[in-house]
Order: sequence, then C-alpha cells, then structure tokens
Amino acid sequence: MAQAQTLAQLVRKNEQQIFEEWIAQQMAATTLRADLMKESELREQSREFLKLFADAMQTDTQNIEAPAWKPAKELLGGVSRSRATQGFSTSETAGFVFSLKQSIFTALKRESAQAQELADWVWAITVVLDKLGLYTTEVYQQSREAVISRQQAELLELSTPVVRLWENILALPLIGTLDSARTQVVMENLLEKIVETEAMIAIIDITGVPTVDTLVAQHLLKTVAAARLMGADCIISGIRPQIAQTIIHLGIDLSQVITKATLADALAVALQRTGSTISRTAVKV
Repeated sequence: MAQAQTLAQLVRKNEQQIFEEWIAQQMAATTLRADLMKESELREQSREFLKLFADAMQTDTQNIEAPAWKPAKELLGGVSRSRATQGFSTSETAGFVFSLKQSIFTALKRESAQAQELADWVWAITVVLDKLGLYTTEVYQQSREAVISRQQAELLELSTPVVRLWENILALPLIGTLDSARTQVVMENLLEKIVETEAMIAIIDITGVPTVDTLVAQHLLKTVAAARLMGADCIISGIRPQIAQTIIHLGIDLSQVITKATLADALAVALQRTGSTISRTAVKV
C-alpha cells in the first residue's frame, strides 16, 4: 500500500510533464490515426485517463479488479469500443495504454537515485499497465466481434430480397450458400412478405446457389412448408442438370414441390395457377 501511494504521489507531482511527453509519443507513433481522431480528442482522453490512473493507484497498483480501478476501466472500455467502430486496429487501440510506460518511467527515473527502488517502481507500473493494456484489447475484440455480427446480420437481410413479380406472385432469388442462420432469415422475410401482399405463389430461385446437398434441401423444404402454412404454394426454380443429378443421387424427395429449370418457366406456371395470362401484341413500326 505504501508503495502504491508513493507511486501515485510521484505521478501526481509529475503529471503535466508525463502528460505532455505521453502526447508527444502518441503523436509521433507510427500507429497514430490522424484521419480517424483529432488531436484535441486524443488529448482529452489521455488527460482524463492519467488522472483516473493516479487516483486508482492510491489504493492498489496490482489488482485492477479492485473498485478503485472501475472509473479508469470504464474510460478504457469506452475508448476501446469507440475505436473498434471507428476502424482502429488492435495494436493502435492497445498502444494508447502501453505508450504511457515510457513517460512514467522517465518521471520515476528523475525521482529515484536508488537502483533497487527504481526497479521496484518500474515493475509495479509495468504490471498494472500490462493488465490495463490486455483489458483494452479484450474490450476491443468483443466490440469488433459485435460489429462483425451486426454486419453479417445486415448482409443476410440484403442478400435475401423478396420481390413482387406479379399480382399474388413473389420471387425470392437466393445467391450463395444456404445455411441454418440464413434459412431463418429467408423464411422470416418470405413469410412477412406473404402476409403483407397476400401472395398465392412464391418462387424460390436457386440459380445462384452453387451446390445443393442434403442440408440445403432440408432448408428449402422447411421454407416451402412454412410458406404453405401461410397459404402460399412454392415453386423452386434454377434446377440445373448438375443439381438435378445431385438431388437424385442423395435421394432427396422433392416430389411434393414444383421445380423448374429457369425463373421464366416458374413464372409461367405461377401465372397459370393464379389465372393470369400474358399475350404478345403486334408492334407497329
């Protein structure tokens, strides 16, 4: 405890000089992202953290789980989360904490004439700053994972558009791999659109699906069954020769579902079943 209080007092005594040296190091660092953060914002974050850092050291330099470290950790958590969304890298974010070491070490060196005392101080500061740096990295990683998950969800929404082709006829063009998560989004979007438009026919076009295996077929059948419960029949289009052979080879039963080779063929069937017709008119030149 005595060492902690001594270190806190030394940081307080040299706070302005530590702050200016720390800012200078951050501004000169190769990890500086002037395109993402203004100097005024960096100075504000640095000054606030240095103050909270000195406050927390009054009680315990080692245990950052202690209540005294909560304000400093909350600040670091906010910095990490904001930088994760702004586009900073992991090293650029963690560098905010680790770059403070040199400025504090320089101040401690000025205050101590005894090698052992200086070594003890440096070790104590190193331990706590390393822990805070790791904490910053962990929060950053969690924030990045949350951003990626949100972006993936948004991409799923964008990659499963339900299009109204004709009165009472919807089309759902699928592109890419169809997995469980995407099937859920597909099903929800299709069912919502069926309710909204009171559609009678839904065409699921798999021209852009690279392969159809047992799992993909099961996902398609689940979507078809859900649509039927909502009062709409489904037609699967885009059955290429390779996919047809795969389906037969796997023993997948699609006998209860209308399948067509192209979206145009499926639309023709859908128009017929809804009582709609398309006729050609003579074009006058």
